Amino acid sequence: MTARCALYVPGSRPDRFDKAASSGADVVILDLEDSVAATDKAAARAAVAAWLPTAPLPVQVRVGWPGSAGLAADLDALPPDVPLRVPKVSGPTDLDDLGRRDLHVILESALGVEQAFAIASHLSVRTLALGEADLAAELGLDGEDAFAWVRARVVVAARAAGLPAPMMSAYPDLRDLDGLSVSCGAGRRLGFHGRTAVHPSQVPVIRAAFAPGDAEVAWAREVLAALDSAGVSRLTDGSMVDAAMARRAETILARSDLSGD
Repeated sequence: MTARCALYVPGSRPDRFDKAASSGADVVILDLEDSVAATDKAAARAAVAAWLPTAPLPVQVRVGWPGSAGLAADLDALPPDVPLRVPKVSGPTDLDDLGRRDLHVILESALGVEQAFAIASHLSVRTLALGEADLAAELGLDGEDAFAWVRARVVVAARAAGLPAPMMSAYPDLRDLDGLSVSCGAGRRLGFHGRTAVHPSQVPVIRAAFAPGDAEVAWAREVLAALDSAGVSRLTDGSMVDAAMARRAETILARSDLSGD
């Protein structure tokens, strides 16, 4: 089942690993990149490697970016089967030396966005995501609305390559949960299926924002029931549906199963 919320935790804070696992997130992302000071990298790698065998839910590890000095050390410290979250990917060749691992790629530059479909088509890539802070700095983007076009491009690239719909980038203002909810709603309308979080307080907001509402679930069930006996049918509200609507209905019901409500 596709995850709806992934929670970042600094690899240098092993005291938070178990708390993150019980936060309600579907995935925990242990970070060895930006949130860990250079002097703490070695200890963070050891802490992450020690906790991985005990993790009670899916885990990804964000490693150093391709070409960075710390990437080789990160890879050496991790089990060969742990999924990696790879930042600052600019093209598919950035991924060729990472071994046979499941890769979750973050696009953080204009070049990375331009190469999104090629990157998504790499055999090891499982999901795409945006790193919006770096993109905002490079492109001069300002405000939520300014990201709509680049977010839409990544949704299209992921789906064109046969990948799941992507998760949104983390919302930086930890105090603004209302703003987070509004932003998630906008992302959902663009085709995103979930979001990463940087604090446990964001997790329930994200899960609620991306969970189908009761009306959507009822519509999906009616569509599938109507199409079970006919190629084209009319719903109780008078709208016509055909087989092309079945996929949307199935997606809504699959996301409903993730709600945990």
